Amino acid sequence: PFSTSMRKFCPWAWKCLFGSSTDTWSWGCSVKGRGEGNMKASNELRGDNEPASLRSRMGPLLFLVGIFFSNILARFALTPMMPVLERELQLGHDEAGSLVFTLSLGYSVLLLGSGFISRRLTHKGTIVASCGAVCGAATLVASSHGLWGIRIGFFLVGMAAGVYLPSAIATITELVTSKDWGKAIALHELAPNLGFVLSPLVVEMLLRWMTWRQSLILFGVLCLGMGLVFLRFGKGGNFPGEASNIGTVRVIFSDRSFWIIMILFCLGIGASFGVYSMLPLYLVAEKEVERTWANTWVGLSRVPTLVMVFAAGWAADHLGPKRTMRGVFFLSGVSTVLLSLVPGSWFVPVVFLQCLCATSFFPAGFAALSRIGSPKTKNVAVSLTMPISILVGAGMVPAGIGIAGQWGSFGAGFAALGALLLMAAFAIPYMELAEGYSETRERPPGA
Repeated sequence: PFSTSMRKFCPWAWKCLFGSSTDTWSWGCSVKGRGEGNMKASNELRGDNEPASLRSRMGPLLFLVGIFFSNILARFALTPMMPVLERELQLGHDEAGSLVFTLSLGYSVLLLGSGFISRRLTHKGTIVASCGAVCGAATLVASSHGLWGIRIGFFLVGMAAGVYLPSAIATITELVTSKDWGKAIALHELAPNLGFVLSPLVVEMLLRWMTWRQSLILFGVLCLGMGLVFLRFGKGGNFPGEASNIGTVRVIFSDRSFWIIMILFCLGIGASFGVYSMLPLYLVAEKEVERTWANTWVGLSRVPTLVMVFAAGWAADHLGPKRTMRGVFFLSGVSTVLLSLVPGSWFVPVVFLQCLCATSFFPAGFAALSRIGSPKTKNVAVSLTMPISILVGAGMVPAGIGIAGQWGSFGAGFAALGALLLMAAFAIPYMELAEGYSETRERPPGA
């Protein structure tokens, strides 16, 4: 009824939002009425679930980017809210830090078991369920007044957000042809990069007008709304995932390439998120930079990544994931080592360079990870890789850098990480990647 009324009374708005059924920028909605014949004819030429070019799938991909951004915003917003939580709840720094760890732990736990959910709900249903669960968990955090209630809420926010990524990667690789996987994943990776830049600004703006509790509920409602829109209009993901049963895990674990990509993701996340989390402290403690300027430089260093991620996606498609990752790890290793060596006048350019190189890993990394295993086990490979990678890269790497700083030299920690990145570049040629399964599916005659 809503779609029929909108097309009848506001045809211009309908066309602007969703385009015609034959438009290459169509959002992929299936609408009964005047466009049904055109949609049917289009589906006869190319099935809705058949892989297509990036341009023709731009609408569904932008849906996923919007969902991922709302997911990221609900999680990342909790960090800039920490000073307010500490003051209101009278928390210590260690208790505030435990909340961040609890959030990451919940994210990793359910990321590992996401296959059990997508097997029953399909990947599309899992994405929608994740959005609803994030809204519910955020509301629980906002309504809690004790430390344990908020801690449980943080854990549930992480769990709710954790089931999204494996199903999203499986959906993306179903929608587009394998030659466009790098660019499609690069588009999807725009969401976390935007989240890094915008979440502190959005939180500061909202806290001028409402409490942190109201702001958190608003983020949850936004995530729920994106999920409902995707449920109604989204395309792709209408197939079940594969749960992490012993047989599937044994097959994936027996693949040498899986262990190589696991190590690469641990180091890639460490070079990106791990370095990002420790740079302000390093700048203030060892480089004697004022705290305001340190945070400003680190925050601004993420802005160029919004463009660089597309260049990395293009490189992954045209040069191949392995060649792209070799170059990225070499440059990331060199720039990370330079963080410990360059004098103050050269430090800012090196910070920007290191950030650009580190974040360029993910389009090629996810494209390579999508070629590990069969089409049904892609989500299992992702759900096995990411929890360990996040715990190591976003947990152990910054902890190790902090221990090095406690012993007297943050620079030694950065240098050690840079050396590991350079060593990893030489392991990439030993990784064997399958061809894009999406292109080997049976197609209708003449397609």
